[in-house]
Amino acid sequence: MMFGRILKAAGVAAAAALALAGCAGGGAPAQTEGAQRGGTLTIGAIVDITSWDPAQAHVGHQLQPYQAVYDTLILRSPDGELEPMLATDWSYNEDRTQLTLDLRTDVTFSDGEVFDAAAAQANFEHFKAGNGRQAAQLAAYASSDVVDDDTIVITLSAPDPAFEYYLSQAAGLMGSPAALDSPDIATNPIGSGPYVFDSSTSVAGSQYGFTARDDYWNPDLQKFDSVVFKVLADPTARLNALVAGQVDATVVDARAVEQAEGAGKTFVPSQTDWAGLLLMDRDGAQVPALADVNVRRAINYALDRDALLTTLAMDYGTVTQQVFGPESGAYVEDLESTYPYDPDRAKELLAEAGYEDGFEFSVPSIPGFETVLAVVGQQLADVGITLTPQAIPPQNLVPDIGAGKFPAAFFSLFQGEPWVAINQLASTSALYNPFDTTTPELQEMIDAVQFGGDESDELAKDVNTYLTENAWFAPFYRPDQILFVDETKVTAVPQIQQAVPSIYNFSPVA
Repeated sequence: MMFGRILKAAGVAAAAALALAGCAGGGAPAQTEGAQRGGTLTIGAIVDITSWDPAQAHVGHQLQPYQAVYDTLILRSPDGELEPMLATDWSYNEDRTQLTLDLRTDVTFSDGEVFDAAAAQANFEHFKAGNGRQAAQLAAYASSDVVDDDTIVITLSAPDPAFEYYLSQAAGLMGSPAALDSPDIATNPIGSGPYVFDSSTSVAGSQYGFTARDDYWNPDLQKFDSVVFKVLADPTARLNALVAGQVDATVVDARAVEQAEGAGKTFVPSQTDWAGLLLMDRDGAQVPALADVNVRRAINYALDRDALLTTLAMDYGTVTQQVFGPESGAYVEDLESTYPYDPDRAKELLAEAGYEDGFEFSVPSIPGFETVLAVVGQQLADVGITLTPQAIPPQNLVPDIGAGKFPAAFFSLFQGEPWVAINQLASTSALYNPFDTTTPELQEMIDAVQFGGDESDELAKDVNTYLTENAWFAPFYRPDQILFVDETKVTAVPQIQQAVPSIYNFSPVA
């Protein structure tokens, strides 16, 4: 599958920040009857936006700012349902290689340009050519045809079960065609969204301001008079800004929960990722022991996940033994009992595999990983396995993993839509399957998901079961995304499979 190859290339180019490894999602809650617009929403952002070009948009924490100025074709509600936004209706042909979108006819961009099928096509071509960090979202896009002003037909090179989801994400962001090819697009975004960029209140790398459009087509999504994103990469700075009332919402570390609650702020928890070990060298190219499924299973049995959650995440999260989350559609409850903590069983499996004296494998380490690797290393050492951290620059983490420079790695990854996760973790061209491991049995399951239509999520349970029983990974837990809001000013509805709520999920307090 060609689009999987693009996924690998795009992932290697991605930022290595662990907190951003896989969070995704987007959408809007139902509106409260009589809700009024007013005030300013100020969000403490954990990362900067390096370009406002929609072709360079990211997901997770970084999707949120783009939502201020750009609408998406499809809207993803807080519970994960896909709803109309710029597209009012959509349908596939029988083999799911053509997607027809019916578009709104009452939308303009903030520069006065009209949104229509030609504008949507221009955005698809621009996104495809831009080769941004989410280029994989349009990897299956082959071409599109403008049928009339409000109808576009997208042709895919192969069925993509996540394509509608992608149109609620970075690939669905619509910018003004007149601005897409301008060099100013990186610093001056022009979209059809609820807010317009305010250069007078924006300082690159520090703060970005937006003001409400007077002629926005859907005022129900336009809750505030203005929105401000303050870039606060340091967790202590975010906590201080929250406590001081300088931001209305931000993500903090588990260690800061008590102080945030003491300041009267409200915890809005959600779970988006799984954290654990990627056991990537499953053919034993670098570490022969990892080619034996009993060795990989032994690693799983050696992990005291409850202790890891307590020690590393202060119990803010849920232990797990699978890489698909409960809301993904591919989650299998029974898999959570596959590998109970049992160091004696781990030793037995190592002996059966011929490694009764243990073995050693290395993992990359960047600042912030030291405690995790020390605690996990001790649990593995208790059964005779030596985990050796190898320090690398933070910016090398994702590229080195994608290049297969390590047999295994600690990481935190998105537990989202099944097809997204499969192409991130399990396909032969997925970024986090750098040794291209597969079997005929697994490939048949993956093909079934791709061509399964409405049954894709259910079919993905077979992939999940295979990966878990064959110990492709050693998950620890699903960490809580610890978002705090100041409920004297705003309220927030959590967004399923997303670290932070979409901007539409925030409302002012009357």
